[in-house]
Amino acid sequence: MSAAPAALPTRRALLRTAFTAAVLAGTAAALAPVLRARRPRQTLTPAPLAEETYRGRHIAVEQAGIRIDGRPLHVMRRADGSYLSGVNHFESFGTPLELARAAVDELGTAQLVLASAPHHG
Repeated sequence: MSAAPAALPTRRALLRTAFTAAVLAGTAAALAPVLRARRPRQTLTPAPLAEETYRGRHIAVEQAGIRIDGRPLHVMRRADGSYLSGVNHFESFGTPLELARAAVDELGTAQLVLASAPHHG
């Protein structure tokens, strides 16, 4: 007994398969953003790199910058790797935490001002 040769697919069957695959791919591409948006996002606040209370003031050194009592301290990085701030811009410090402590010493009981607009013309 010999096996019968397999029938070749017709042109119509090939086109139907290709069209179905294209419709499924297009539908998946259109629904992907909708399904991704429904997934709950995990919003994690990054932990501070260093956090301490110094002379009664809360200092937080974060990736985004330094905060003293929740207010941002303007920090600049020098070419040699040291740091300086607008509070004490005549002296540079080796680490952001040293800079923040020096700013607290300089501020005394005063608070940092929240900048509402650029003050340079």
